[in-house]
Amino acid sequence: MPKILKIKRIPFGKDFLALTLGEFILAKEPLSPTAVNHELIHVAQQRELLYIPFFIWYGIEWLVLCVRYRDRIKAYYNIRFEKEAYRHQGDLSYLKYRKHYHYQ
Repeated sequence: MPKILKIKRIPFGKDFLALTLGEFILAKEPLSPTAVNHELIHVAQQRELLYIPFFIWYGIEWLVLCVRYRDRIKAYYNIRFEKEAYRHQGDLSYLKYRKHYHYQ
């Protein structure tokens, strides 16, 4: 189980509640079960891609989408990893049946 660490400020954006870095979830405040599930989906994605490739893919996709949408927040919500996490965050059993490499 990843460790949840409380921090004062999230790097890369004041609007974000939490950030997952490998086996650590950095959070500004206590997370709801739905928010924890969202971050655990990111943990699963990062494990599948062996961490570093995940961050490279995530960053490149975000940059490409920033150019496409000309809006960094819209780009963020359209990253395939975020789409999967937001789509399934409310299903607390999702990680039990989640298919590997099923980013959408």
